[in-house]
Amino acid sequence: MDAKSPDARLPDAKPREKTELAILVALSLAHGLNDTVQSLIAASYPVLKAAFALDFKRIGLITLAFQATASLLQPVVGLFTDRKLVPHSLAAGMAATLAGLLLLSFAHSFIELLAAASMIGVGSSIFHPEASRVARAAAGGRPGLAQSIFQVGGNVGAAAGPLLAAFIVAPRGQASLVFMAFFPIVGIAIAIAIGRWHIGHVGRMAAARRAAPIAPDLPRATIIKSFAILLALVFSKFVYIAAMTNYYTFYLIDAFHVRLQTAQLFLFLFLAASAVGTFLGGPIGDCIGRRRVIMGSILGVLPFALLLPYANLFFTGVLSVVIGLVLSSAFPAILVYASELRPGKIGTVAGLFFGFAFGVAGLAAAALGALADATSIEFVYRVCALLPAIGLAAFFLPPLEALDRD
Repeated sequence: MDAKSPDARLPDAKPREKTELAILVALSLAHGLNDTVQSLIAASYPVLKAAFALDFKRIGLITLAFQATASLLQPVVGLFTDRKLVPHSLAAGMAATLAGLLLLSFAHSFIELLAAASMIGVGSSIFHPEASRVARAAAGGRPGLAQSIFQVGGNVGAAAGPLLAAFIVAPRGQASLVFMAFFPIVGIAIAIAIGRWHIGHVGRMAAARRAAPIAPDLPRATIIKSFAILLALVFSKFVYIAAMTNYYTFYLIDAFHVRLQTAQLFLFLFLAASAVGTFLGGPIGDCIGRRRVIMGSILGVLPFALLLPYANLFFTGVLSVVIGLVLSSAFPAILVYASELRPGKIGTVAGLFFGFAFGVAGLAAAALGALADATSIEFVYRVCALLPAIGLAAFFLPPLEALDRD
């Protein structure tokens, strides 16, 4: 969006800047490499569970260690980068992810596992807010598309983790995680190149920041209410995602007695569908409005989530693909909608929402693990099936048609 013209916020306004697709693709690739490592944590839980005799509660604590560091630091990083450009912070984040992965591959105790997960969380806290800022800078008036391209890389990386765990880590054990260092090393190289592009555009970005962004004509109370609703929707989405990414393989093994590799393939299908949904959510929001995408995504998944705990193996796979596809389309629309409510605070908004999402997912992983130990993994999925009902809150978001379609 061109922040220099009042017409930039009108539905029929033409984007004045070129969309930097090469930068967005590179950013998406770096995001994918970063999130491949992140997803390896959860995907390797069956291996780590056997190696360290972990119960579900301790598995949840590992996820909490990762998510808590990312959650607490991301808003701080976002606020800082809104005030000061740090072009090479992407590479620094990838370096922290690399360090955490190496520690994870050689850990000999539960404490070392927690430290490794925390270090990977630090990497994420640095990477995501700044990457969102770069994506917006390269958007050229198509913020939904830019956010989707950026985020779909993370979804593809998340989907790749279970495959790598199934075919490399599971047969060879924890030490084989060291071979995954290839991903963050390549990511560092890409992040350095993106940082150089960023430096070359510092002047233009500084000028854009000096040009006062046009805020939506909404009362402060309405903006606060909208943020509260959006955060509630993020809570719904990411608690459900936490149940799927952390415990879906255990659910399939327990309910249907499938092999680990089969369960990992089912998880891959869910995550791959999530990647497709993420890619579609942003461009669709550019065309029909973010609010419509948000409502259709969160609330639309409710009937499928309610059916999932009672389906046979085949329909469990089908339903999980539909859930991943529909549910994942919300987050790009939520981020762009929120950033339009607070223009000029892209890093802060991204840090808030990514941080909140990571924190909610971490707390949910720990709580759901304890619930599974106390009841059963099947009961966890019956409880989580009710979460998409929170999507009803999306009806209270202001339409913002002129703001909602760039």
